[in-house]
Amino acid sequence: MSSKANLADFIAHYKQLEDDICQDLSNFEATTEMVSRIKHLLDYNLQGGKLNRGLAVVDSAQIILGDSFSEDIKTKAIILGWCIEWLQAFFLVADDIMDESPMRRGRPSWYRNEGVGMIAINDSFIIESAIYRILKKYFRDTDYYVELLEIFHEVTYQTELGQMVDLTTAPEIVNLDMFSIEKHTFIVKYKTSFYSFYLPVALALLATGKKNSKEAFDIARNILVPMGVYFQVQDDYLDLYGDVNLTGKVGTDIKDNKCSWLVIQALKVCSPEQRMILDKHYGRKSDADEQKVKQVFEQLDIKGIFHKYSDETEQKLVEQIESIDANIVNPKVFISFLQKISKRQK
Repeated sequence: MSSKANLADFIAHYKQLEDDICQDLSNFEATTEMVSRIKHLLDYNLQGGKLNRGLAVVDSAQIILGDSFSEDIKTKAIILGWCIEWLQAFFLVADDIMDESPMRRGRPSWYRNEGVGMIAINDSFIIESAIYRILKKYFRDTDYYVELLEIFHEVTYQTELGQMVDLTTAPEIVNLDMFSIEKHTFIVKYKTSFYSFYLPVALALLATGKKNSKEAFDIARNILVPMGVYFQVQDDYLDLYGDVNLTGKVGTDIKDNKCSWLVIQALKVCSPEQRMILDKHYGRKSDADEQKVKQVFEQLDIKGIFHKYSDETEQKLVEQIESIDANIVNPKVFISFLQKISKRQK
């Protein structure tokens, strides 16, 4: 079965899970108004994404099992995939508030909707809690239910730690001396890699009966976490140089004083005069300040530096994948991930 067929089945399953959540609300004395609002909350924040993380669970499980990929396993993988999409929605609703991002997926961020505002903080908690209602309904009787709970809690914690360091590295008072490639790597490893790259394959391994294969989980972590770091570097690049019509988001990293890969590279190679410009204008909210930073990036050919890094990183990942023992885990799982992000534009 093709990934396109998996995608169609994946999308079709959303309605069932949303119905599960809405029906489950009767156990908590929810009014019709509450159910209607939560349905709108879920629809708004779970529709319109690329679904790469969720679909990766299904595709990975299919690659792992091959001809033994049954409808039962497929359904379980789809549900787990949607749990990652729920997790992603929880993170993004909260992240947009913290970053004051005006847009998400080509439309206003959830908190920017009329009548929402800071209520969105609690809404993000509701989205997260829905994950555990779904896991309880569909996986409580499996032999890997505890592992599912542990990995979702652990990955959530890892992501929150990454977010904390990200936010505290970008305080109101700008100090570019706080930025380093080591700090950037920690942020993106914990904020992105674990939940976007490692988690889908870890869930696929659990769903396909490999919960006791420590080697398989180690291989997945050792390849997918660095791949996730590369993905976030791409994100940093697209925040500034991406086409908003493709990304669906107006980049704010410069104005938000983010510890971005781009500014770290600039700090490595800039002249004292260019450093003074960065110190003066980076992390300021005006368009004029942002333009000054962009001009320095242009002078330093940050685009060229990124493209060289991109080529070298992808080559290293290919070499790692080629060294995998196929008896432990099928290397095609990781090839699939790399193909999806290679030279991406959104």
